[in-house]
Amino acid sequence: MKKLGLGVLGLGEGRSILSAGVHSELWDVVALCDLNDALGRERCAEFSLPFEKFTRDYAALLANPAIDVVGIYTPDHLHADHVIAALRAGKHVVCTKPFLHDLSRAAEVRAAAAASGKRVMVGQSSRFFAPFARQREHFEAGVFGALNSVEAYYNADHRWFLAKGWAKTDAFKWLYGGLSHPVDFIRWYLPDIEEVMGYSRLSENGRALGLVHADTFHFIYQSRSGPIARVSGTYTSPVTPNARDSNMSCVLRGALGAGQADYYDLRYAWKTDTQSVVETFEDKDDYFFRFGGHSHHAGEYQNYIEYFARCLAEGRKPTPDVDEGIVTVALMQAMEESCATGRPVKLCDVLARHGLEALTP
Repeated sequence: MKKLGLGVLGLGEGRSILSAGVHSELWDVVALCDLNDALGRERCAEFSLPFEKFTRDYAALLANPAIDVVGIYTPDHLHADHVIAALRAGKHVVCTKPFLHDLSRAAEVRAAAAASGKRVMVGQSSRFFAPFARQREHFEAGVFGALNSVEAYYNADHRWFLAKGWAKTDAFKWLYGGLSHPVDFIRWYLPDIEEVMGYSRLSENGRALGLVHADTFHFIYQSRSGPIARVSGTYTSPVTPNARDSNMSCVLRGALGAGQADYYDLRYAWKTDTQSVVETFEDKDDYFFRFGGHSHHAGEYQNYIEYFARCLAEGRKPTPDVDEGIVTVALMQAMEESCATGRPVKLCDVLARHGLEALTP
């Protein structure tokens, strides 16, 4: 299988995909792009790449014929511009979550993807983390039977993240930037979510640190097929010890059994009427968590760009793709509206307001 040329835009959040690219036999890191020269030098040195691969000019990166795929890891509110530009330049795209900041450019992004004939994958990295992938195998094999409920959460003390200037602007929202992980779990298992109700608040810590939007969330969901779900998250407060809680988890409860996949401790526990098992993936800790303690999980990125490479080679549509990514953004927008109004919000109404009713699950 021929190596794919990768260009990476945004070298702060793009650190993990750089690690993935340089360690993968399926990829060749061709170019790096950022407005920060010092960060460019730092990343080139960190990954033993010649500084000649770095540019501050996104147009120059897009013009490079050796690049097959552009990885977009810029601030959330810039994703639409950067995705559209890459597609118009004839590049495939992998874009970190959240795919879009809101739905205002969603139709334009869809049109650009359709016109280009190129593939787009949303980098929902947690799907490619060992415990969650194993849980998915059980679900697809019918181990748990018909689903009754799905529960997902992501709690993290991300006060360090607020050192990024844009994190304290109106453009940044933890509902999209953080909660998109557990929301994606819900949509992975219940793609027919039709209504959401929830509450949010800006914590004392978040307010003191200069956050503009809420950092604490609880939501419940109703699917058309019947199962219900819930999601929660907090982002600027201390979290419970890892020995008690894994910060990010997904729980499936079905007619025949239940399973919980955990993030930090690489653990997956599941139970049926006939057996109870705890699986651990501790031997893969160094693969998934390569630097910064457990704050950068590069192994997931390597898994998903290698999955993307195989999809491209085989002519398969990757998931999440453009449409799935947009519907997840629509669900988060419905969540935001529910918090503002104190009422349930139907996903179909949000999509229709933006001319996207064809995407209603």
